[in-house]
Amino acid sequence: MMKNVSSAAAVSRNPATGDELARYPFASGDEVDSALALTDSAFQRWRHSAISERVTLLRNVAGALRQQARELAEMMTREMGKPVDQGLAEVEKSAGLCEWYAEHGPTFLQREPTLVEGNKAFVDYLPLGPVLSVMPWNFPIWQVLRGAVPILLAGNSYLLKPAPNVMGCALLLQKTLIGAGVPEGLFAVVNADNDGVAQAINDRRIAAVTVTGSVRAGAAIAALSGAAIKKCVLELGGSDAFIVLADADIDAAVKGAIAGRFMNNGQLCISAKRIIVEASVFDAFRDKFVNAVKEMKIGDPREPGTWIGPMARYDLRDELDAQVQATLKEGATLLLGGHVLPGEGNYYAPTVLSGVKPGMTSFAQELFGPVASLIEADDAEHAVAMANDSEFGLGGSLWSRDLAVAQKLASRIETGGVFINSPSFSDPRVPIGGVKKSGFGRELSHFGLREFTNTQTVWMEE
Repeated sequence: MMKNVSSAAAVSRNPATGDELARYPFASGDEVDSALALTDSAFQRWRHSAISERVTLLRNVAGALRQQARELAEMMTREMGKPVDQGLAEVEKSAGLCEWYAEHGPTFLQREPTLVEGNKAFVDYLPLGPVLSVMPWNFPIWQVLRGAVPILLAGNSYLLKPAPNVMGCALLLQKTLIGAGVPEGLFAVVNADNDGVAQAINDRRIAAVTVTGSVRAGAAIAALSGAAIKKCVLELGGSDAFIVLADADIDAAVKGAIAGRFMNNGQLCISAKRIIVEASVFDAFRDKFVNAVKEMKIGDPREPGTWIGPMARYDLRDELDAQVQATLKEGATLLLGGHVLPGEGNYYAPTVLSGVKPGMTSFAQELFGPVASLIEADDAEHAVAMANDSEFGLGGSLWSRDLAVAQKLASRIETGGVFINSPSFSDPRVPIGGVKKSGFGRELSHFGLREFTNTQTVWMEE
């Protein structure tokens, strides 16, 4: 089990063995101030840079990421248990993100004409200032860069406060970016505790805040940002519905549900957590899904082909198991798993629960780990109603051969995104973000690029 650690330091621990990897003292008030000074100084220079210079830098970062892909992936494996194959894919996706924004981003930042007659008015998208970013541990490269890349392209600087258990990933990423030519302080890392985060938000040099994490963390930081009258973007928890209608391709839906629920060991915000299946095809889907889960490779995340590695932290594994046991006591049926795997490391058996109903723990709460909840719906209307019976509204999936019907139903699902005949995912070409307790604001696409700009109106009279 995880040993008690000092609250004065962030601890990196290998979840496959429980061994401590490194200890990083939290920044003092003076060290937070130094980080703020550094990132503000970098912004004052970078805000005047040409778009072409920013584009060149992003392309250089893409190349550096690919050169360091193996080292970055292995660091993710050591610190949070991500299977190395998935880590390599995460780095490649991040490199592609840089290239996409390098190609398309300048167009989104161009001066925009208005409908005012005589060309008397236009809109500029100008740099806003240093942005504080409070990030989680589950995608320590992609999650960081999907915010940092558009923030830097817009002419801002980026101050990262990473999750304590992936400080090694944050520092390695910073080293990689500096090696690609990112100026000192433009992408900076501060190992701040809660007091340090509050200090940064209240400092005049921070212009805005972006958070990806739990509802609890998001609410706390949003309160601080609101009191300081600073914009924030929140991408918080999710309990995405994965709806399978009676006319769906069941084999394709099962494959999508496996990817959507068990990628990254089920530790995703945007993920197929509540699998809602119409009654007429429920049994067929259930049987094929359980068989597919049984075939997933569980084991050492360093080995190619491993699909399920250890959970990132022991406390999260224990919390997940408590949620599973509570759901079973509430009347659900255990089809597979439902227990901590014996032996070394922080492993939890891939679990499938059936007979899950509204009000049960695994229906109402977010389950962050390798647990799937199967829910039977009377019909499509019932499925949509249950999908919306949640305090979350991040993403969702809908499976049907009738695309016209699927599109109509999608517009009634209360989430920031709906993926038809596909598991939920993030892509730079489309925005990601949520409604309800999943947060507000958007990342990616031109929406994410403009989130942290000063949308300035210029009106001219002769």
